[in-house]
Parts: sequence; C-alpha cells; structure tokens
Amino acid sequence: MIIDTQLNDGTPICIRTLRRDDEALLRAGIARLSPHSRYLRFFSGMREPPQGVIDKLLDVDGHDHIAWGAIRIDLAERPALGVVHAFRDATRPDRAEFSVAVIDDYHGLGLARLLTATLLHDCRREGLETLSVSILPENAGAIRLTRLLGGHRTEQFGGERGEVAEFDIDIDEALESLRRDGTTKGLAAVFEAFGRAD
Repeated sequence: MIIDTQLNDGTPICIRTLRRDDEALLRAGIARLSPHSRYLRFFSGMREPPQGVIDKLLDVDGHDHIAWGAIRIDLAERPALGVVHAFRDATRPDRAEFSVAVIDDYHGLGLARLLTATLLHDCRREGLETLSVSILPENAGAIRLTRLLGGHRTEQFGGERGEVAEFDIDIDEALESLRRDGTTKGLAAVFEAFGRAD
C-alpha cells in the first residue's frame, strides 16, 4: 500500500512500507539526522549505525516487524523524511516496541503523527493491541507525541544510557486520539487508505 498525503506546510509525500532494497534511503536518512536526534533515537551518538542495526531495521515482514517510511515526492531524488517501526514482543504477541524518527528539517510538520497513524492502523490489522516505547527524558517531542496518543508511563530506570522512561500506548485509544486531531492536514488520507483496505 502507498498513501499519498501532505505535511502541514503542503509538502507532498508518500508513505509506504519499508523494503529490503531501501538500505541506501535508510542510511541517507540517518546521516541527515542531527547528532542530537540520532542520540535521542538510538540512545547513541553514532554517525552511522553498524550493519547489524541496518539489517534489523530492514528485516520487515509485515507481521512481527512492521515498518513504514515517508518519502518526499516533489523532488527528483525522492529523499526519505522519516520512518516508524513496531517490533512484536516474542513473549507477549499482542505487544510491540514502537519507534519513530523524522529528519530534523521536517520536525513540527505533522510527519511523526502521519507515520504513527499509519503504523497504528497496520499494527491493529496484525493483531497488536499495545505499543511500548522507551524515551529519554530530554526528548520532549517524543513525550508530547506519546501523551497525545494516550500513552502512560509504566517505568523509569537508569543505566549506562542515563534515565529512560517507558510508556505503553493502547493502539485503539491512540487511533481515536489521532482521528480527533484537527492540526495535522494529511491524517484524513491515512484513515481513508486503511478504511479502503479493511
């Protein structure tokens, strides 16, 4: 499935499932993240993730690992702007670990919400009920999004990477919250696409 939609500033994008042959797009997108954004996403300042991390991010089967990416479609090079993942918990198959990353130049334009809505629809279709997410306390944007989705903190712990907060997000509640969101222009296209697919 490919969803044509737009960001809040009118930038046209398509959202589609991640594929094995997207390695160059994925690497280019990660390279375009600021060092701070890479740290917030990967809990590490690495400029380039090791090949094992890239392989894991691209090993998408649409059931145990669901992933979608956003591509800008009005530029010849069609750059990747963001990506969202859900990794199913092997011991609790109704749950998955959630992550989202958006290129810094596109922060504040509704892209994280568009990608998240797409992922939530697909997760529900695949029998998932709850997403869990680990967030560093300084990641105010991720915490705001998680709270908008109805996420509630389940744990906070310290470790090698400093303090990390864990949140759970109920998929149905999160979708309802996004359905009511009147600030993100392109959400209607996402809801329509999954309405046609169901």
